[in-house]
Amino acid sequence: MSIRGNRMNPLENIKKLNLSLPEVSTPGGSYLSVNIRANIAYIAIQFPINNGDYLYQGRLGNGISTEDGYKAMELCALNVLAQVNEKISFENIIGLNHFDAYFQAFENWDESPKVVNGASDLFVKVLGAKGGHSRAIFGVEKLPRNFCVGLTATFTLK
Repeated sequence: MSIRGNRMNPLENIKKLNLSLPEVSTPGGSYLSVNIRANIAYIAIQFPINNGDYLYQGRLGNGISTEDGYKAMELCALNVLAQVNEKISFENIIGLNHFDAYFQAFENWDESPKVVNGASDLFVKVLGAKGGHSRAIFGVEKLPRNFCVGLTATFTLK
């Protein structure tokens, strides 16, 4: 991973992974996409949207494979990082605290930890030690626009 001086460079790390930050999406309702209270930033739910294109719609285990779910969750994490980059700046974060992952799946599908690793792996690859986190995974009946996954996150700020 790229280190500038003694610090990680998240934007360079994203490029080295052959990825790019999507355009920042706007809230679909009456809320803030990034809400800062004291030194904690709360990132509203992010979905697998790439520059306005809705991707990975449907249920995991029924038309969406576990591998595609991993990519969908990775895209959710990229959207979280896009929000951080635009509204906070990577230089202002101490680290990722926790994220909540949501998924909708076909009955009997039970590989959510593998899917959610798409976000966990990306956060660590991009943020290094600042990307260490706890997480929770929730299976839900329905997500907006039939997305298979969604992700919220909190960061501690300087």
